[in-house]
Parts: sequence; structure tokens; C-alpha cells
Amino acid sequence: QVQLVESGGGSVQAGGSLRLSCAASGYTYNNNVMMAWFRHAPGKEREGVAASYGDSGRPYYSASVEGRFLISPDNAKNTVYLQMDSLLPEDTAMYYCAEDTQRQFGRSWDDPLRYDYWGQGTQVSVSS
Repeated sequence: QVQLVESGGGSVQAGGSLRLSCAASGYTYNNNVMMAWFRHAPGKEREGVAASYGDSGRPYYSASVEGRFLISPDNAKNTVYLQMDSLLPEDTAMYYCAEDTQRQFGRSWDDPLRYDYWGQGTQVSVSS
């Protein structure tokens, strides 16, 4: 049974930084598996933030976070990190990690339907 557990969320002021972690169990990260971070804010649709194929794959970012966030999978630790810098109030959301173990290459990296396992989420709140 695959389990994903996020941690590292919290409350920061605008301009601050946080690093989220997603630890996986029951499945071994590798460079054929797409790992992603999504976020969901009240009143908004779930948004893909970043994704990567293992620690050697090309990363993907949404336009809203590119240049500020960095996704860093660590295959050896079965963990994927999301370094978030220059945080803005609009980054406030629940952040989830997700894993595509079925290798649904036909779906875009930011399509939630691509992912078959999800973590429970960690809250990020950014004040102005």
C-alpha cells in the first residue's frame, strides 16, 4: 500500500520561505514515476504546482510559481521536496503531493486525474 505523507507547512510572511517534504512508503521512487505537488485554495480549483520524474527528470512548474519554487526528488530517500521562496499571499493553500504509479503518460503533468496516490496535505499560509 502506497502512502504519501507531507510535512513542512506553516505560516509565514510574504517574502518568506518554506520547504515541504513528501515521504513515500510502499513504493520506491524512480525516474519513471512522476511525482507532483498540487495546491488547493478555498474557492479555487486544484492547481498543479510542480512535478518531476524522479531526481534525474526534467521538472515542470506552473507559471505562477516558476522561478520561486523548486521541486527536488530524492530517490534514495523516497522523498520529494518543494522549496518555496519569495512566497506571496496568493500561495496560501493546502499543498498535496501526488504520485503516478500507473505511468499515465497521456495526461499532462498538471492533470489531477493522472495521479493515483495522494497525501493528506499540509497547510501553507502566507500573510501580507
